[in-house]
Amino acid sequence: MKAIVATDQTAEAAGITLAERPEPTPAINDVVVEVHASGFVPAEWEWPSTWVDRAGHDRAQAIIGHEFAGVVTSLGYGTTGLSLGQRVFGITDWHRDGTLAEYAAVEARNLAPLPGNVDFTVGASLPISGLTAWQGLFQHGRLRAGQSVLAHGAAGAVGSVVTQLARDFGAYVIGTGRAADRQSALDFGANEFLDLDDGDLDDIGGVDVVFDVIGGDVQRRSAGIIRPGGTLVSVVGPVEARPVDGLAVDFVVESVPSQLVEIVDRVRDGRLRTHIGTVATLDDAVPALNPTERRKGKTVIRVRP
Repeated sequence: MKAIVATDQTAEAAGITLAERPEPTPAINDVVVEVHASGFVPAEWEWPSTWVDRAGHDRAQAIIGHEFAGVVTSLGYGTTGLSLGQRVFGITDWHRDGTLAEYAAVEARNLAPLPGNVDFTVGASLPISGLTAWQGLFQHGRLRAGQSVLAHGAAGAVGSVVTQLARDFGAYVIGTGRAADRQSALDFGANEFLDLDDGDLDDIGGVDVVFDVIGGDVQRRSAGIIRPGGTLVSVVGPVEARPVDGLAVDFVVESVPSQLVEIVDRVRDGRLRTHIGTVATLDDAVPALNPTERRKGKTVIRVRP
């Protein structure tokens, strides 16, 4: 089968290639999925699991990508809850071969049904961005209706979902980003927008939850505006700065099928829309995943037409 594999850690996106790999076979409690579309997160180059397995051994020619939508074609021994021919979407294990391939082996417990009226491209754009936003806001941020949220990167793949979910939940959302992102952030539902290149976070006043996708100095300055009892939620690694009277949480997103169902239901009824930027075929995936300029939104690779 065709697959996109990582060959050179130092080269990052420049060190990937389209290659032929054996089709996977399902282990116990696995399914094999015929991949129709796969999303991609550029930060994957920084994840240790891209380059080494759980024992610390090098992963040679690892297939990249971990979120996808497709159709179940094979069931492993003991697999329950899914059936052959079923449309599914979700996230694969970080240490296993991924989804930028014609087929992928996935633990059944990581998958949720994909409704027939949701396109595979849309389905593949949801798992990582949607679950990151959901878990950051509701599990770790403990968001309550009426609170305020500072959503960094509010026009990005994750930030746009954070903005929409928080507004739908009854929060007041302040989006941040570059000046060119202002209208997109407002269109996704931000109540107001701060240009990080030209504005001052201190002018915002206090907020209950900061959702950080940037880190560094922006994170440090954000910690100072969190109200007592509030939470700084980070998806960029260990927190460098903590609120004076609040919590700081960094987390790695997990595949939770019940949450995927909540997310896709919101797509179906119009409360949530995805921010898909680049769409390319598997044959054209290498240049799409190694862009020469900044691209907005989620990159999705259509594995099948």
